[in-house]
Amino acid sequence: MKNNTFVRTIAILLFALPALAQQALSIEDAIRLGLQNNYSIRIARANADIARNNAGNGTAGFLPTLNATGSVALATSDQESSSSSPVAGVGKTDTETLNGQIALSWTVFDGFRMFAANSQFRALANLGETSARAQIEGTVVGILTAYFNLVQQQQLLQVQQQALEVSRQRLEKETVRREVGGSSSTDLLNAQVSFNSDRSNFINQELAVLTARQNLNLQLAQDPATEITVSDEMIIPDLGMNFDALFELAEQRNSALLAADYSRRAAAAGVGTANSAFLPRVNLNASYGYTDRTTKNEVTNQFRPPETNTTSKDGAVSLGLSWNLFNGFRDNITRQNAKIEEKISRLQLENTRIQLNGSLREKYETFRKQMELLALEQENVQAARQNLQLQQERLQLGSVSSLEFRDAQINLIRAETALITARFRARITRLEIDQLTGQLSIE
Repeated sequence: MKNNTFVRTIAILLFALPALAQQALSIEDAIRLGLQNNYSIRIARANADIARNNAGNGTAGFLPTLNATGSVALATSDQESSSSSPVAGVGKTDTETLNGQIALSWTVFDGFRMFAANSQFRALANLGETSARAQIEGTVVGILTAYFNLVQQQQLLQVQQQALEVSRQRLEKETVRREVGGSSSTDLLNAQVSFNSDRSNFINQELAVLTARQNLNLQLAQDPATEITVSDEMIIPDLGMNFDALFELAEQRNSALLAADYSRRAAAAGVGTANSAFLPRVNLNASYGYTDRTTKNEVTNQFRPPETNTTSKDGAVSLGLSWNLFNGFRDNITRQNAKIEEKISRLQLENTRIQLNGSLREKYETFRKQMELLALEQENVQAARQNLQLQQERLQLGSVSSLEFRDAQINLIRAETALITARFRARITRLEIDQLTGQLSIE
């Protein structure tokens, strides 16, 4: 018995050597690497930045517009006259004109449209950020699911490795017993079949590990052939709260529910924008201009000095009112459609809340039952392990048949497989609860 335990320990250590050759990738590093390499996440964050930039007073129309213009004009004229009068306009004349103007336009009142537009832009900015968060959360769930699946497959490979080692020891013992005449050919053949079966299962499980590692690499947006090692543990955090507390948290942090609420707010602001068309607009306009004109004469007389300079300054302020009294009912149709869109958004919000409640309750109850099953599977593994140890001792004494020993071995394999699978399923359900309640770490 001690010899079997020693050999099993050596087998586990040999299997673990490749994993010890490189540092295991932590969950936090996997999330960071996956989000860093994911182009969809980078695009979603960029779109959220655009929506945030649009949520300003300038885009809503609160601020005035100020324009400045300027020009320089040069003119030359050359006049000739056949008159001998000393005042005749003959000779070359150059004129330079400098002109500058600044104009301000400010919508003082637009039927509260600017306030509604500002609210709508802010709601859309929050919607963009929430949508980006939802996409990030989905990516994180995909990464962690692939991560925990690789952990699961590696644990199952260890189970097959241990089973293969036990079958190898049994085959060696039956071979020796057969050589000395202490074993029948049936026992030897049964041992050979068991060994081959376990070897086949081990090879298939190696393939499952390879596939799981490739899937994780794809989730991390890197070469599928990249060598990667993960932790051999799968810790399941306790919920720490009842369903009502979880749902209250979900109402505050669930991305889908928050997105539906921001959509409702944007739709409500759209109604305000549509209502503004029925109110007047008041615009304030102001301008200031400056003109400088310089004239130089080549031939001068008492009426034509060598140079003249003229400047002018002018300013104006106006307050205008405009009111669209009728435009073929187009504004009325726009307002009706805006109200319908707001109603739709409220219905979608309520539907999202109901769906969230149902999904969270299902995951909550599933997780509770899975934890009960997990405790039961742990008991089964302990019982199956003790039974196999007992059968190994009896096998040494020759008081157990090969079929009875194989049954004990298969029972342990099944129990350990069921335990690992139950732990994986419970961990994924816990992960989904974190997603529904907005508790995923996405930084």
